[in-house]
Amino acid sequence: MQVLRWDGQAAPESCKIACMETEIQLDAIDRRILRALQADGRITYDVLAAQVSLSPSAALRRVKRLEESGVIAGYVALVPPERVGLGLTAYLNVRLEKHSEVHKRNPMDLFRAAVQTWPEVVECVALTGEMDYLLRVVVQDMAHYARFVMETLLKHPSVEDCKTSFVMDRVKNTTAVPL
Repeated sequence: MQVLRWDGQAAPESCKIACMETEIQLDAIDRRILRALQADGRITYDVLAAQVSLSPSAALRRVKRLEESGVIAGYVALVPPERVGLGLTAYLNVRLEKHSEVHKRNPMDLFRAAVQTWPEVVECVALTGEMDYLLRVVVQDMAHYARFVMETLLKHPSVEDCKTSFVMDRVKNTTAVPL
């Protein structure tokens, strides 16, 4: 994960390391700032300052501190997949083969590296329980999904099995974390 400052530049490596090791203490104003930025990342400092009852310069200092500490990891444009021709979302539970002595690399390491190169996978999380990973896959249609599974996922040497559930309706979809 690359930590970005407000100006789009990469944050210093020391910040990236420190951010992952310690939890940042947030006060009520920090939380209001974060809620406002989660709702609209393009909000001006003047509008943000008015919403959180600060001066624009104080709001700017607070946002910079949140960015430098890694609480704000970056800013993005949210693109609804359907609006760009990606009408099918699937969740795939993936089970990997068990590690054996014949492998030079752990199957999980191989799988994790491969997932980074698959554009259809927009999210991958490691799980406890029967399956090892959960993938959220966004594709054009069922034919695209079938190609991805048969020609990419199941051909990967670490993958033993996968089970798929297709999204019928999004009941709730947010990128905001509860603050």
